[in-house]
Amino acid sequence: MNHTRTWSDVYGSACASFEGRAGGHRWLVATPSELATNLAAALGLLDGKGQVDLLVHDGLTPLMAATRALDPRGVVVVAPQPLAGGPAVQVEPHTVESPGGLNYCEGGEFPAWHGWAPADRSMTTEAECPAASAIASLGYPVLVTAPGQVRQALEAWMAATPHGR
Repeated sequence: MNHTRTWSDVYGSACASFEGRAGGHRWLVATPSELATNLAAALGLLDGKGQVDLLVHDGLTPLMAATRALDPRGVVVVAPQPLAGGPAVQVEPHTVESPGGLNYCEGGEFPAWHGWAPADRSMTTEAECPAASAIASLGYPVLVTAPGQVRQALEAWMAATPHGR
C-alpha cells in the first residue's frame, strides 16, 4: 500500500493513511507509541485493496473517536501478544493531558470481547485488553495481534472478507 498522508489529531495522536488497489474496505490499525516501531513500513508492504489508517494513540478516547470518525470494516489492535479474546474491563476514570493542551476525562466499563481470527488459527490466549474492549463497546470487529504480525494478520482478514483483498 502507498503512504498517502500523515497528520496529528485533536488528541495529539499520530495518524497515517495508506491506500491500496481500488475497491476494498477501510481498516484501522491502532497502537500505543511503544509498539509503533516499524508499523508504517509493514503497512507499506501490505498487499490489498482499500485503505488502512494507522493511529498511534495514548488512551482510549482517541481510539474511540478515530473509530467513530473513520467507520472502518474492522480494527486491528496492536498489543504485546496476540489475543483471541478478553474479559470485561473497568478503566478507572482519570484526566489525560494531551500534548496539544487538550485535557479530557476517560474511563468506564468496557465489555468482554472475542476477536476475529482466521479459521485455521488455533490461538486461544485470552487476557485483558482495554483497547479491544473499547472497540467492542462500539460494535466493531476487532483483531488483537503483536507488532510483527500486523501485516500478515490484516492480509488474512482482508482475504477472508468479501471484496477485501
